[in-house]
Amino acid sequence: MTRRILAPRSARAPAIAAALALSLVAAAPLSAQENDRGLSLMEQGVQLFFRGLQKEMEPALEELGALTDELGPALRSFADEMGPALGQLLQEVEDWSAYHPPEILPNGDIILRRKADRPLSAEPADPEQTDL
Repeated sequence: MTRRILAPRSARAPAIAAALALSLVAAAPLSAQENDRGLSLMEQGVQLFFRGLQKEMEPALEELGALTDELGPALRSFADEMGPALGQLLQEVEDWSAYHPPEILPNGDIILRRKADRPLSAEPADPEQTDL
């Protein structure tokens, strides 16, 4: 078995620095080169990256488009019918964290239960209107 004897680190440092400088000088013209459309290698790389990403995402985007086509009319109908009622509910409820998530009862009713640790506010909603 032969052993290679390496020069001490202090002797190798100039050689490593020279090799590094030479590689940087050689790489500089490559980054400055442009193709016939005027794009640098970096810009070409970014374009290739996004083309690859687009190819990978294409099936998922097609599925999303099909789902949108399928659910779109139902969601539009829901918004037309329930939009005004939901808007009114949003105006009346001041703090949504005071309520449990909605529950659907067996008869189809949807209820919102107030959390036990969140009592009703002491002030009436309308100062003109009080309970007698």
